[in-house]
This record gives sequence, C-alpha cells and structure tokens, in this order.
Amino acid sequence: MNVHELPMILFTVLSQMSVGAFLVLGLVQVLGRRRYSAATIDRLADPALLAIGPALVLGLLASMFHMNDVTNTLNVIRHVGSSWLSREIVFGIAFAGLGFLFALLQWRKLGSPAVRQGLAALTAVVGIALVWSQAMIYYSLVTVPAWNSWVTVAQFFLTTLMLGALAVGAAFMTWIMWRSRQGGDELAGKERAELVSLTEDSLKIVSVLAIVAGSVALIVTPIHLSNLADLGAVGAQSAAAFSGVWFAVRLVLLAIGTALLALFMYYYASNAQRLGPRPLAIVATVAFLIVLGSELIGRSMFYDSMVRIGM
Repeated sequence: MNVHELPMILFTVLSQMSVGAFLVLGLVQVLGRRRYSAATIDRLADPALLAIGPALVLGLLASMFHMNDVTNTLNVIRHVGSSWLSREIVFGIAFAGLGFLFALLQWRKLGSPAVRQGLAALTAVVGIALVWSQAMIYYSLVTVPAWNSWVTVAQFFLTTLMLGALAVGAAFMTWIMWRSRQGGDELAGKERAELVSLTEDSLKIVSVLAIVAGSVALIVTPIHLSNLADLGAVGAQSAAAFSGVWFAVRLVLLAIGTALLALFMYYYASNAQRLGPRPLAIVATVAFLIVLGSELIGRSMFYDSMVRIGM
C-alpha cells in the first residue's frame, strides 16, 4: 500500500463516493416520483443524504495533509483558469457547500420543491465537475504515461458510480434497521407498504448500477495493462504496480462486492417482505465495505504506477 499518498487516496475515493451517492440519490428520487409520493421518497432518502456531507468533509481534510501547510490551499485556488488542481479545490468546496445547503433546505423543507430540485441539479453538476477535474489532473500529465490515458477518467467515474450506489444501499438499510430498533414503525399500513416497496425498488437500482460498474471496471483493468505493455520499459515499470498479492486481493474484492453480493442484494430486495430487513442490511453493508476496501487498494496502486518520462 502507498502510505505516502494516503491523504490523496482518501480524498479522491471519499469525494468520488460522495458525488456518486448524491447522484444515485437523485436518480432514486427522479425514478421514484413515477410511482411514489414525495413524502415516502423523502422519508427514505433524507437520512441517507445527511451521510454524504461527513464523508466529503473527511476527504477534504485528508487532502490538506498532502499540502504539508494548509495555508497553501489559498495559493492553489488562485489559478482556476489554468490549473486543474485549482479547479478541483474550488469544485470540492463548492460541492460541499451546495450539498450542505441542499441538505438543510431538504431536511427542514425550506423553500419550494422547485427551488430545492434546482439546487440539487446544480450540486450534481458541480459534483460531476469535481470528479472530472480530479481525473484531468492526472490525465493531463503527459510525462506519466500510466496516467495520461482515458482509463484514468474511466476509473475515477467507475469508482464514483460503484461506491456511490453501494453507499446509498448501505445507508438505506442502516436507516431502516435503526428505525426498526427504535420502534419508529408508526406508519399506517398503506404508507408502510409504500415505503417497503420504494426501498425494494431503490435497492434493485443500486444493485444493477453496482453490477454494471463493477463489470466494466473488471474489463477496463486488463485493457489498461495491455496498453501499458505497449509502452516498453516505462510501461513495464508502471504495470509492476498492478501485480502481486494486493492486486489479486483488489480484483477478488471487486468481483465479490459488485457481482456476487450485489446479485444477493437484488435477490433479497425482491424478497424483502418475506425475509425481513436484517439479511438485506448485512449484504448491503458488507458489499459496500468490501468494494470500499477494493477501491482504496486500487487507488494506492494507481499512485504506485507513476513512472515519469522526459523532463
């Protein structure tokens, strides 16, 4: 594991997870409006929304340790017009601020639904810009062939989708389990049935997103190694980072979390009323933690693959 780059590993992975979770929550709300009431959607989505902020703030704090001196952040943001690093910092702060504002308005039901939806859309766009900026920081380094590839952009957005989807699934089930243990099941029969149905449908969406993104990630990996092999000695040095026990562990965890456990989650979601929430909560949480571990290992290898050419 690349301990030296741990601040950037945590920042990029956690911030991408936060953006992905926000986007997936938005997708759940948009699709949910076709069948369910706004009250039911908010009852499920609002608690999960509050979990996004702390993850992003933790990532931002971790990134500051990479600068040695926190005051360097002020210098970084002075070059937004020419530096992808500056844009990353600006979009990161903007996403955190807009996300906090939206969460406050949504939780307290302040402003009209149209205003809140507009703010959510703006926050989502800024979040996508944040991930794009992060990817371009590394893609634009032509002196690092392993990073100067479309694979870098693909990997960052796949992490966003995988972790975002599974984090939302885990958050949904954590909330359901906590609510059940607190004796908070005071909903009337029709409202409760609608909430259960929405949860099932949402977890199916989460499962499909995780399976698709995980499958693509497993396909992209050998393509990336093949591309590195075409770069000669520099490529061979970079490819060496993607080998050994940790590389095997990363692929196994990715496959288990996004394929096997996601399939189980889809199955349990289809039979939630018969099986109860506990098995689904366990599967959703374990799948998220396994893929989180896989992505942290993968991001460490990403930084290990940095081999420069030229000046």
